Amino acid sequence: MTTPSQSHAAAERELCGLLNGMAQRIAQHVRERAVPLGLTAAQATALREMTGPMTMGELAERMSCEPSNATFVIDKLAKQGLVERHPHPTDRRARLLVLTPAGTDLRERLLELLVQDSPLAGLSADQQRVLQGLLEQAITRPSG
Repeated sequence: MTTPSQSHAAAERELCGLLNGMAQRIAQHVRERAVPLGLTAAQATALREMTGPMTMGELAERMSCEPSNATFVIDKLAKQGLVERHPHPTDRRARLLVLTPAGTDLRERLLELLVQDSPLAGLSADQQRVLQGLLEQAITRPSG
């Protein structure tokens, strides 16, 4: 006989598997769209997340990686003339990452490619909003 806790554990395991599968599909989709632009998946992710000037720490958080990894990616993008580091207006220790005009153009092309055949394209806009709300709720829920 299955107990309620076993049933809940099985449902949670299945949900985690589905989320992991979706994350893998999204990662593969990003890799496939990055290659024609001469980018790695990490570079594409950085460009996707650069919605405006931000610090390395902010970018690393958006990329879900360590700041040292984000620094490596930004160094490569800077060498390609896509990103520049500017002094932070209020924090002498920090630098702001800013897309160059070429970086902005490439980011726009990337965003166009990312929406084509996206793993989430099978969901309506309303379904995507519901999913986003549920994921935000699960992520921000205090543990304990």
